[in-house]
Amino acid sequence: MGSVFYEVVADATAVAHLIFILYVVCGGFLAWHWPRTIALHLAAVAWGFTGVLVGIDCPLTHLESWARVRAGQDPLPSSGFISHYLTGVVYPESAAGAIQTLVALGVVTSWVGYVVLRLRTRVPLAPTHPGTGL
Repeated sequence: MGSVFYEVVADATAVAHLIFILYVVCGGFLAWHWPRTIALHLAAVAWGFTGVLVGIDCPLTHLESWARVRAGQDPLPSSGFISHYLTGVVYPESAAGAIQTLVALGVVTSWVGYVVLRLRTRVPLAPTHPGTGL
């Protein structure tokens, strides 16, 4: 029974990790509708991009590997979650750089759209008086 528990933990962690990655990619677009989520998205992007660019290990990767070992499975490879589940599976390994560039462009596009939408819907700081232009 113990190994089943750890299998569930490993699987749930993999799902949570995938959801986090999707949020890093798409969360800025969600902020167009829910503007208060932009700070959470900024933090997620900072963590995600730091992990990819600097090579900081993700705690979710460690948790999944830990649970997999206790379930009697092989741990995630040292290359990590993305290379195990996405690179070579969802997109070819040769496209990894292009995918990273597209993700970065998507995030920047979502932030530019967020700023444009916020500027368009900004309420004036001082009320205007009808007919006077003041």
